Amino acid sequence: MTDPRRHTEVMSATERAADALELFTRASARLRRLVPFDAAVWTATDPETGLVTAPMLVENLGSGEGCAAYWESELLEENVLAFRDLARAPVPAAGLRAATGDLPARSARYRRVLGSQGVDDELRAVLRIGERPWGVVSLFRTRPGAAFGPDEVALLARLSGPLADRLRRLARPYEPGGAAVGAAPGLLLFDEYGEATSINEEARRHLARLPDGPSVPSALGLRLPIWVVGTALQARAISRGRERGSARTRIRAVDGRWLTCHASCLTGPGGRPGPVALVIEPATPADVAVIAAGAYGLTPRELEIAQLVARGLPTAEIAATLFISSHTVRGHLKTVFGKTGVSSRGELVARLFAELGQG
Repeated sequence: MTDPRRHTEVMSATERAADALELFTRASARLRRLVPFDAAVWTATDPETGLVTAPMLVENLGSGEGCAAYWESELLEENVLAFRDLARAPVPAAGLRAATGDLPARSARYRRVLGSQGVDDELRAVLRIGERPWGVVSLFRTRPGAAFGPDEVALLARLSGPLADRLRRLARPYEPGGAAVGAAPGLLLFDEYGEATSINEEARRHLARLPDGPSVPSALGLRLPIWVVGTALQARAISRGRERGSARTRIRAVDGRWLTCHASCLTGPGGRPGPVALVIEPATPADVAVIAAGAYGLTPRELEIAQLVARGLPTAEIAATLFISSHTVRGHLKTVFGKTGVSSRGELVARLFAELGQG
């Protein structure tokens, strides 16, 4: 059993973090004292799809190209301890050597990326609330024979929920000033090998609004953020039957507004896999409803009621739509008002939807 003081020490270091990147930086620095590691990757994830999004903190690792290879292996190859599996596992953290019986080369990720970078062991975790992943972290050791031990795994697992809670609170929307920039959708095309081949000007404008982070060069004369590359990779994984769901992630731009990035794999001649089309555009309130709801700790039912309120439905119609009593609706609304810190329906709509930065 881990010493609870170690958990408290890490969490206390993150209390005054102003944003997710600062939270990662503070948590990593304090955790390194308790669980020594040589390199790390911390990243936020879209809580609905699990895809990586901004921000991402990369410490003591190689280039953006290596980062892209890491996520390509994660999504397209058979791997040990995939993040999608850890998101649903009883314990959301695990060490690679322990999971492979001290044979890390059983993992494609190790064979393709980690081994060549001198990594001896990887300790990874999903920062989750329930099965919703708000972030993921990987810690790496390069010293031979220095595998992560059970107490170190247990500490990171215990930090999963509290760190996820901090992340979701930092994702709370706010109203940035000014009008939305470049409202038209942007389009990128990737060939069957994952190389970007075409882009329109709207996409260039949206990409210029994204925060700094790992990126890879392209033949288009610009570097593509890893969050965009990861969405395109997810589309390829879905087309190959390796993943289900959607290739979709939401990214907060530097002006505080949200962008949605979604991709799909087209079909080529004879039914062969064709290029990947990726659209990046301003997010609608519905696009980021799950982010806002999660940030305020709303349950699925509470979000459902909030969405009906946003559509202007009175209490009786909400009750009829959801097959519940008006009394139950009023009880849910009271809870929603308390969680979001508002006192009226108009304030609720502004807090959850208008404040998403689209107005």
